[in-house]
Order: sequence, then C-alpha cells, then structure tokens
Amino acid sequence: MSSLLLVNFSATSPAVIIRESAPTYIFQTILRVSHRMPGLGGGVRSFGGYKLLRWFGFSRIGKFIGGWAAGLLFIKGPSGYWSFPSNFIFENGLTSEYNCHWRLVRWTYDSSRARTHCAFNTPGKLPFRSTLKDEANAFVQVLLTEPHSHFHHLFTFPRFAIVPGQEHKAFIPYSEIFNASPNPSSHGVVQARVLSVKPTHVELDREWHGSKDVPFDYVVVATGTRLSKPAAMDDDDKASSVEYLQKHQAGVKRSQSILIVGGGAFGVQMATDLKEYYPEKEVTVVQSRPRVMPNFHSGLHDLIKRRFDELGIRLITDSRVAIPPCGFPNDGSTFDVQLTNGTTESTQFVILATGQTPNNQLVATLKSSRPDAESVVNPDNGFIRIRPTMQFLDEQHSNLFAVGDIADTGAQKAARPGSAQAAVIAKNIQALIEGRAAEDTFVKGPGAIHLTLGMKHNVIFRNPNTAETEPWINPKDDGREDMNVEAMWERLGISVDNPRQYHL
Repeated sequence: MSSLLLVNFSATSPAVIIRESAPTYIFQTILRVSHRMPGLGGGVRSFGGYKLLRWFGFSRIGKFIGGWAAGLLFIKGPSGYWSFPSNFIFENGLTSEYNCHWRLVRWTYDSSRARTHCAFNTPGKLPFRSTLKDEANAFVQVLLTEPHSHFHHLFTFPRFAIVPGQEHKAFIPYSEIFNASPNPSSHGVVQARVLSVKPTHVELDREWHGSKDVPFDYVVVATGTRLSKPAAMDDDDKASSVEYLQKHQAGVKRSQSILIVGGGAFGVQMATDLKEYYPEKEVTVVQSRPRVMPNFHSGLHDLIKRRFDELGIRLITDSRVAIPPCGFPNDGSTFDVQLTNGTTESTQFVILATGQTPNNQLVATLKSSRPDAESVVNPDNGFIRIRPTMQFLDEQHSNLFAVGDIADTGAQKAARPGSAQAAVIAKNIQALIEGRAAEDTFVKGPGAIHLTLGMKHNVIFRNPNTAETEPWINPKDDGREDMNVEAMWERLGISVDNPRQYHL
C-alpha cells in the first residue's frame, strides 16, 4: 500500500494525498486534531462580543483574528480592520497571503488519518486583500492522488478471496472522504499515479489542471509496501479487482488441496478462514521461520498452532517454497511443489502470502544532503529514514514526512502504529504552518494485532511491554462473515442504507 500527503502553503500549490492502496487512520487523526480549538494555540477568546482566536503575524498583511460567532472574519492591517463573512475563514484561525496545500500520495489505513487532520485543521478558503485592494484566494487544499478508483480495504482481502458474495464490499468510493470538512469542495481526489517526489513538487503519470507537476509545501509519504495478489490488487478499477477475487474464489472452491506460502498475518487468516469455510479441503501452510508470526511473542505462535490443530491445518516450518519463474498452474490440476528442506508437496492450488517490498520508488531519486547517506532511503531495508517527529531524517527535507509501513521507525508494520504516527504528523504540520517547531514525536510501543482465526474466532494480541513478562491476549468469537465492513464505509463518509450501495 502507499500514500503520500502534500501540504502546500503557496498561491499555486494544492494540498494533496497520493496513494496506491488503502489505510484509513490518517483521515480520522486529522479529524480529531482539527476539531480541537484552538488549533493554532492561544485558545478561543472573547473580544467586543465576538469569539476570536489568538493573533497571528504574517508577512505584509499584519495580524489576523478569526471568529465565527458574529459571522465575520477580522484582519488587522496597517490601517485598521477589515471584515469578511465567516464562511471564508479558517476554523483554526490560520491565514496567509498564500494557499496552504497538503498532498497525500496513495491512500492507506495510515493516510486516511493523516488526511483527515489536514482537511479539518486547515479546512477553509479565505479570500483576503494582500494590498487592501487586490484580492487573492488563500486557502488550504487537500488532494488525494490515488491511482485506484476506490479505497482498497486490504484487511478484508484474505476473507473475500475465499468466501463468495462479499468481494464488492472491499472497494469503497472516495467520493465522500471530505464530506465532514467545513469546506469539502476545497479538497479533492486526483486519480493518478505519482511517479516521483521532488523537493517542491510531485510528478504524476498524467496531467492534472494542465500539468503533470503538482507543487506542495508539505508531503506525507504513506506508500507502504507492495504485496502479492490476493493480498493486494494490481488493477486500478473496482470491476477488475472484484473479478479477480471472484476468480480466486472459484479456484479455491474447485481445489481439494491448497498450499499457503507464508506464516504471517495474511497466511494465518487465510488458512483458518479457508479450513473453516471448506472443512473438507486439505490446507497446508509453509513457513520459512521456526514459528508463525515471528515478530510477536511466542505465545501468539502457540495460540495459532492450537487453532490450526483444532481445524486440521498442516503447518510446515523452517522451509521455503521454490516458486517457479512462471508461477504455479492453479488450473485445477495436481502438481508438485518443491520445498527447500528437500521434500515435495502435491497440491492443486498455491496462495502466496509472503514478503513485503518497500514502495520507495517515489523517493528513489531524492538526494540526501547528509554526509553519511546518499539517499533518503535506508539501504539496509528500503524504508525511509525518519526522525521521531516523522519528518525525513535529512534536514534539507524537513517538509517531507513518512508514515506507516514505509517509515523506518522500527515499529511493527501494522495499522495501529501507523495511526499513532499519522496523529503526530498532523500535529507537526499544523505547528509548522503556524510558525512553530515540529515537536510532537512518535514513541514505539509493543507490537499488537487483531487477528482473525476463522469466520467468528478472532484474537487481540499484544506483546509484553518493558514492565511485563507475558503478552496480553483477548480472544473473541464475535466475527461476521463480512468482517463488519460497513464500519469502514462509514469511516470514509458513506453510510450504507441499502445493500446496493456496496456496488458503487
């Protein structure tokens, strides 16, 4: 998955979010921060019967006060006050002689939260007179630049690649993602792929408003990692992605023996769903490490192994699958799979659930000014080097941020830490726009996951923290076949009143 958020604070740059697959916590994080008045510090004050925000100085204009109560915006310039209708002001009291733009490249669970912060912290459009006569449009704009036509709800893919009748619910329109913003028309979605991130602009694979180059003031890269099908979809339109999942379901249904390569979350969830939905099928999981989910406390492996035994799932550890250059037939015939431990497994269908490749090509040509690094990317792992503030490590690129899987934080690659990182980024960009230092930091916590282990059975598992010796485990049996997918639709602004809406 991959997402990139750009914030522009100039007369020609929009705020943009660029992504290629879906996280959602960026959107919600922005929402939380933006609704906290005062967003720019100082608190809400009363002055002459009006509710006003703190004063702000900015070049050539003077001081700014924003107030909603009287329906007027006051700007104090060199010669007095000017008032404007309240629908032209920023709720957080921010203005400037420039537009403020955020850009998020690719939509992910992380980026959804970051984007929301942007949309709500700097929501409005403020026309003002920079020379007391010449009117300029100053506004903050958030653009989501996303090659996919719909948000891809990746967490549902293991289930919907097996269970028929739900697959269309995994792809959610972007049409309402800004609907809670005070000025939703100021923001937008650009269906395009970002080819590269430059110091001052991003390059698209197609023109937007007459140009392939879109400028920014701040960028949040949330490009995540590349995954194999069916963990991620290659197609940009909903119809093709739904068709792929349906074909995958058919392949699973006609096969009596199925081999899953990989013992991470995707492989574990797919194996347990598959064996519970089709108990008569032979399901085998091959894991290269001594245990599944190796980044977690061994208690999670033990829990999963017990569940595998209950369902009758075979587990082969300490061995890899030799993957042919042309892949596996998966055509209903029986074929042999070679393992690196010297054994052979006969199967009719192979599902790849291995590896995550950093989606760093967007910043591959971005040079580092640091003497100890040639690139902004860590050559040891492919992730973007960052500071605790989530800014790029290179101080020359302090207006660039990274969030989620692509950020080299040392944290687990999961939605929970990405959500916390998105909140940090939103607060820090807000601080920078206000002229303050970016001081909010991300603190890595113990790894945690909410893992499905069948159609209803699921578990919330957290590694022990520094003061504990045992993990925290919360088993549940409240799962639904559609994985409560309507909640994600609501997070993206769509309340589903009729099942036909899932086909949007």
